[in-house]
Amino acid sequence: MFPDKTYHAVGSHVARLLCEERKRQGLSRYAVAKRCGLSEQMIGYVERGMRNPSLETVLRLTAALNVDLGTIVKRAYAAAGVRRQK
Repeated sequence: MFPDKTYHAVGSHVARLLCEERKRQGLSRYAVAKRCGLSEQMIGYVERGMRNPSLETVLRLTAALNVDLGTIVKRAYAAAGVRRQK
C-alpha cells in the first residue's frame, strides 16, 4: 500500500497534466466548464490543487478535453516517481 503522500503527489500531477492539456488545446477554464458541466471555479480549484476532485469530476474533465484517463494516470504516476504495484 502507498503512503498518503504518494496519493497526494499522484493527484497533484493529474491536476497539473489536465491543466497543461487544457492550455495546450488553447481552451479557457470557462470553455472546459461549459463542456463538462462543472463550474469554472471548480476547475480552477482542481488545477491549483485546492480541491481533491472526485472520480466523476476527473472523468468529466478528461471527457471535455478528449484525453484518456488511463494515460493521464500513468503519466502522473511516472511524474511522481512511483512504481505502480500489479
